[in-house]
Amino acid sequence: MHSSLFLRIVFTSTCFYLLCVSSLADQPSANAKRKLVWEDNFDGDSLDYSKWGIEVNAFGGGNGELQIFTDRKENIRVEGGNLVLEARRDNANIMGTTREYSSGRVRTKNRGDWKYGRIEVRAKLPAGAGLWPAIWMLPTGDKYGGWAKSGEIDIMEFRGQNTNEVLGTLHYGDAWPKNASSGKEYKLPKGNFTDDFHTFAIEWQAGKIEWFVDDKLVQTQTEWSTTGGAFPAPFDQKFHLLLNLSVGGGFVGPVGANTKFPAKYLIDYVRVYQ
Repeated sequence: MHSSLFLRIVFTSTCFYLLCVSSLADQPSANAKRKLVWEDNFDGDSLDYSKWGIEVNAFGGGNGELQIFTDRKENIRVEGGNLVLEARRDNANIMGTTREYSSGRVRTKNRGDWKYGRIEVRAKLPAGAGLWPAIWMLPTGDKYGGWAKSGEIDIMEFRGQNTNEVLGTLHYGDAWPKNASSGKEYKLPKGNFTDDFHTFAIEWQAGKIEWFVDDKLVQTQTEWSTTGGAFPAPFDQKFHLLLNLSVGGGFVGPVGANTKFPAKYLIDYVRVYQ
């Protein structure tokens, strides 16, 4: 079906449904007239702490990762119109722990928390085996229980050794190790995600989440579940955004002998529409 016709059909049917079950103010807009409700273009020379918190974590991200997340300017800074998350091989010491790699992770928790809408990030990704940049969302309230009962939305994950491929994934179901996930990879028809900036987005509404790369629809998910509540739970609560550059771990594998450090993950902007 032609894309413009598809959008009109979805818009018509979605509006009919929303008028039946809820107010439009509590639901995502499904057309081009969305309102920009939150943004950061990283135009200054420092991180806006009214929008972002920095996570300091000496023990990786829980996936066998090798980095320490710090609040040092070597790892997190605003520079040249971009948020720079930089992974370094520098044996940084945080909280009395020294690890071979350091990097950065920021989040909008309690500064930007949304239920439904379009979340859009323009970024340039670093190349190298073992590098793992991500754009993802976690529930702010954990209404349905601990991970993954309350859900996780991975807008973009990237394995630095697969430079033309990104993944989008949902995590849900029960507590680990009974959790479930579903998702899909997308490969660029030409070039690599490390060559230039690309735009990654989801459009999230009640019962449906769509993934876009450079405004191309690359996957749609409408089926998930949680032991904590009825569908469309757990993706019917407020979530916040996380941006980080991890090193190593089960998802991405070991650091390659030819992976170059420091490695920079550049974020040009973040925009949220509802």
